[in-house]
Amino acid sequence: MDKKSPIKITLTERNDAVTITQWVYQTLRNAVMYGEILPGRALTIRELAGIMEVSPMPVREALRQLAAENALEIQGNRRVMVPKMTAMKFNELCEARIAIESHAAARALPYIDSERLEQLRSLDNLIDQAQEEDNLEQISLLNQNFHRALYTANPHQVTLPLIESLWLQLGPFMRLANNELDEHYLVDRHNEAMAAIEKKDAYALQIAISADIREGIAFAGTPEMLHALIENSGH
Repeated sequence: MDKKSPIKITLTERNDAVTITQWVYQTLRNAVMYGEILPGRALTIRELAGIMEVSPMPVREALRQLAAENALEIQGNRRVMVPKMTAMKFNELCEARIAIESHAAARALPYIDSERLEQLRSLDNLIDQAQEEDNLEQISLLNQNFHRALYTANPHQVTLPLIESLWLQLGPFMRLANNELDEHYLVDRHNEAMAAIEKKDAYALQIAISADIREGIAFAGTPEMLHALIENSGH
């Protein structure tokens, strides 16, 4: 993509209980996770501070944290970029998602009550609506909210930070892929997941979550497709 192209970061209203540094970090983290910062787009602290109307200091701290999470890389010239994707890295990230998220879903199952199940249904209905409107940004956001609502039913879960780290590293590439592909794979496995929850069937739930993730990356079903996208995301 054009390294000088305009960038649009979704800015949310800052709560008084949240410091500017925390707000800047969360805003930039969401921008990476939801693919608002695409691979190949060079950023500077000054540019981001101008967009967010803050001083450079909280931006610098947020970028440091995101670099530590492997979401961004800070180059020698002080420019910031989304790390380059490779085929091996992409496959590792996707397989890690399947392993960790299917585990998280099974561990959450005993704690999912009727209220949580209804929340999941509501989110899935919103996803269906976003698909009808071809709103890829909302689909991505709502799908993550669905998975987060499922996993956090477990009050003892410790995997969400790991899962969100994987989302962070995949987010920009997934957004680029959705923007460039004419065909999108929107197979909904959430109904199968909810049926498994109702039956208290942990194995069926793991199968549904694994299938949901695999079909979400079905655009990379052939090496040719994956390598073409990686070439387009190169620096």
